[in-house]
Amino acid sequence: MQTLNVGAGLSESEYKAADDQRRADLLAESRTDANFFFWAAGFAALGTGLLPIRFGLLVNVGIVDLLRVYGGSLGALYGLPLLASATLFVGLLILMGFAGRQGYRWAFVVGIALYGADSLALMLTLSMWSLGVHAFFMFKWFEGFKSLRELSQ
Repeated sequence: MQTLNVGAGLSESEYKAADDQRRADLLAESRTDANFFFWAAGFAALGTGLLPIRFGLLVNVGIVDLLRVYGGSLGALYGLPLLASATLFVGLLILMGFAGRQGYRWAFVVGIALYGADSLALMLTLSMWSLGVHAFFMFKWFEGFKSLRELSQ
């Protein structure tokens, strides 16, 4: 009869080495998931018009789309809130990427909350393709958060 015990038959040094390897794998996984903040920032810059090329089919930002739909009444000031919100959104994503790579769990939580709020704005503008992209990024950031939580335990 075989005993189902994790680490059974391992010496103390082998158990310590396996635990160190598991911790290194979790840290590497969380850093990989934090890199998705940079991908999201690039796609957001591409979808908002911050770059010379604008591609807005799959990579819309809900807050910017809401400003485009309802901001026309601002008249000449229309471009300023649009540019400011797009720049702030991209800047926050880059900041969350650096914080997530440093191992801060709050960065993943803030990223999920930011994209969750933006997803609500996307629902109002009926941009369902972009909503799927947002869901993918939120899932990857949840995985990064989960890896860091497991690493801290």
